[in-house]
Amino acid sequence: MAYINPAPGSANQITLTIDVMASINDAIAFSGTAISVPALQDITINASNDVFSWEQLDSSAKQQVATTSTNSVDMNVVVDPTIFFGTSVAAAISGTAAAQGLNGMSRNKTPICFSLKVQEGAADYFYRGKGYITGLAPTISASAPVWVSPVTITVDGEFTVATA
Repeated sequence: MAYINPAPGSANQITLTIDVMASINDAIAFSGTAISVPALQDITINASNDVFSWEQLDSSAKQQVATTSTNSVDMNVVVDPTIFFGTSVAAAISGTAAAQGLNGMSRNKTPICFSLKVQEGAADYFYRGKGYITGLAPTISASAPVWVSPVTITVDGEFTVATA
């Protein structure tokens, strides 16, 4: 049996790259100002089909048809101030990913594109898509004395999956 094992401590096993887009309708493209999100604690890739159900008088079971999918990438990160707040805290929606940071891209409702690289040995797998950053909720406590935040990328449309 083969499985993907992104062992902790191994460099570049999982890499999330995010860049801004001028419009959500643009093609996915990464510029020199894309950011790579450090300190990922976990990632969940969601591709959840909705289902339409109905009942018929001639059947004792419901009928169901799969409909559109709701896609997202959920993660938890240890907050890196430069990546979280950006290099310009007041950056406008037209600012780069580096200038806006995760917080600015969420606040500005900036369309983004992303690439999530999962490396297993010599093989690389990529989930790519476009969407918006949501769900930021930084927390800190006495038992966890660093800022940690959930981050959600709500995907507009579908993921693409590739090996290059």
